[in-house]
Amino acid sequence: MDTKVILSGWELSNPVIPCSGTFGYGKEFAELYDLNILGSFSFKGTTVEPRFGNPTPRIAEADDGILNSVGLQNPGMEHVRRVELPEIKKCFGKKVIANLSGSLVEDYVELCRQFNEEEQVALFEINISCPNVKCGGMGLGTRPETAYEVTKAVKTVAKKPVYMKLSPNVTDIAGIAKACEEGGADGISLINTLTGMRIDLKKKKPVIANKIAGYSGKALFPVALGMVYKVYEAVKIPIIGMGGVSTAEDVLEMMLAGATAVGVGAANLLDPYASKKIVEELPGAMEKYGIENLREIIGGAHG
Repeated sequence: MDTKVILSGWELSNPVIPCSGTFGYGKEFAELYDLNILGSFSFKGTTVEPRFGNPTPRIAEADDGILNSVGLQNPGMEHVRRVELPEIKKCFGKKVIANLSGSLVEDYVELCRQFNEEEQVALFEINISCPNVKCGGMGLGTRPETAYEVTKAVKTVAKKPVYMKLSPNVTDIAGIAKACEEGGADGISLINTLTGMRIDLKKKKPVIANKIAGYSGKALFPVALGMVYKVYEAVKIPIIGMGGVSTAEDVLEMMLAGATAVGVGAANLLDPYASKKIVEELPGAMEKYGIENLREIIGGAHG
């Protein structure tokens, strides 16, 4: 069974990539299993300056998923470069994906400029889709014009492939993906969380302090799959598909819809071994469905 996939010239041993925001910097998971079984992982969303995130409570359970309004809490790019990347190297021998976030276009440009020099980083995942920040974030990724602007700006400085991470909270995700491609994007990453909320019946108030939060989990899978399918038909660049992925069969569906690699998100929060299990179960699922080479099924559900 050949599980190798290629993202913009970067060969991964398999398509399974734990998503940013659900895997930290990998250290906690490395205490449980050898991370080198993974294709790669996308480390915690990083901003220019440290961020303390949103007020608490910012996590809430929901049926078949989880609501979060963490708000890109992170120690900032200097700390990540100086401390976190060397720590990652101790437990993960492969290259990683840098998930980069900002409030202004200039933030993304500066982040790319700084992380250009990091040999461990294979590609940039430009997060223009986070619903939990008051400026920037999802606001930059909900219109084709601004998505194009951010993409074009980061491509002027980026020395690594640029993958734009898109929000599902839009009317035409394929149009936004196309705008990113026209701006020079090397790939597309989708989907980020849907927006949602829970209300505490005793207090008669929203459970989350920020009221609205990002909803992720197994229930998102059909939504994510449909959006990956649409985007694949709109662009000619690779896709990292994510949203509700929790089994090896989900990975195969995502790839048939058009994804070259597949992100695993909330499943890691429910079961810290989730990504490991998916990698281990992938050859069996391939055999069950008569698949010998994963690269040959990408976009196979089209036409």
